[in-house]
Amino acid sequence: MRRFLLLSFLLLPVAAQSSTPAPPAQATQPQPAPAPSVTLEREPLPTGALAHTLAEVPRPVRTGLLVRDLNTGKVLVALDPDRPLVPASTMKLVTAAAVLYDRGGAGGWWSTELTVPAPDTGKGHVSALTLRGSGDPTLSVSGTPNSLRALAEQAHTRGIRAVDAVRIDTLPLDATSFEATELGLAMPAVRLREWENRPPTSAAEARRRLGATLIAELRRVGITVAHEEVTSAPAYRPYVPPPRQDEKGRPLPPDLLIPLSQRPEQGVASVRSGSPFPFLASTLRPSDNLRAEALLATVAVRPGETGTLKSALKREQAILQRLGLDLSDVVLEDGSGLGRGNRLTPRLLTGLLRELYTLPYPTAAQYGRELPPALYHARHNAFAELLPQAGTGEDVPDHDGRGGTLARRLVGTGLDVRAKTGTLPGVSALAGYLTAKSGRPLAFAVLMNGPEDSPILTLRALQDQAVRDIAAAF
Repeated sequence: MRRFLLLSFLLLPVAAQSSTPAPPAQATQPQPAPAPSVTLEREPLPTGALAHTLAEVPRPVRTGLLVRDLNTGKVLVALDPDRPLVPASTMKLVTAAAVLYDRGGAGGWWSTELTVPAPDTGKGHVSALTLRGSGDPTLSVSGTPNSLRALAEQAHTRGIRAVDAVRIDTLPLDATSFEATELGLAMPAVRLREWENRPPTSAAEARRRLGATLIAELRRVGITVAHEEVTSAPAYRPYVPPPRQDEKGRPLPPDLLIPLSQRPEQGVASVRSGSPFPFLASTLRPSDNLRAEALLATVAVRPGETGTLKSALKREQAILQRLGLDLSDVVLEDGSGLGRGNRLTPRLLTGLLRELYTLPYPTAAQYGRELPPALYHARHNAFAELLPQAGTGEDVPDHDGRGGTLARRLVGTGLDVRAKTGTLPGVSALAGYLTAKSGRPLAFAVLMNGPEDSPILTLRALQDQAVRDIAAAF
């Protein structure tokens, strides 16, 4: 009986719960949204006439190709576009883009100046006259406002009549570091346009020749120079005021007055270049290797630093990254493309071309408000207009006409092609802008790498036919 009562007592809550009406059903909790699906689209391979043309490329030459619509950014054709290949002189596209970016566009400039020690400011007789520059590759001896002669004339106008010593500021660039390029030449912070046919073989020779030329120009305008020897200017060291104390030994604020002997040198003359546009064009169109390396050196000049080849290339990489370009497997080792260690991809080149189409540097300030297509079609996009123009027909040995290295290619096709060529033993490349038959502006890059005895003329002919095929297809 006791066992029965205990069992009944234990079952009461269950019975009570079972007799209670069920509560209303809880509202259904919202389910998380399904993860978005990702659809991978394969980039279009070459078809039709273009596929037939590329099939003619002799083995074992490797080909990378990419064609991009400039207005939409869409890839229209791709063949191994991410393979890093030797770009030859299409590397100059990267160099020119970095210079335009660094100078702030076609309206930028480089500058060169003469300075004197602060205690000599305003004096007719100065202890030293220092030449300082930013690597300007357009500076001349005379004949232009951007010249040593113009600097000397300004110094004379400022009242300088006698100089004890002439110095060159060599600190902005480690000139010898650039000897590591295939060209093997030093790149000083001050150089002269007249050196192009006989460039200095060392930084020391550059300093001697530059100093002798400056001394001659100073004497020409009536400034005497006491010493022929030209030395390097010492580095400026910012003044650190000594600690001060009052009569009880308590620290006082530093004296804000900088002694005259500790102040930076003062400028007495300054010149600046014109737009970098003409010099860039005279580099890209004939594919001038010396000028390309000189341009790369200007990218290394940064305030308070000594620029090197390594820092110039590092800054180039930083500029490409800021433009949103993929640097996977990309290798930069010079400005000209002579080095066989350089590696670029068709994707990077066409991406660079599109960025400089979308955010163009206009050739003149009044065109700055036009939209990219208008700038491009009106030939006011600075970067596009720097490049060789195909089919102009000029027969100029130095390739210094408008057509440059493309003057005798695609003649009679009626195509608007502005592109950079690239050639080394076993390497042929072409990258630039093309207006298709439909009027669409396109960016394209085709890189071909093979054995050093590969038939370059055959590769060029196939590239030209590929350009015709692309223009007809789009």
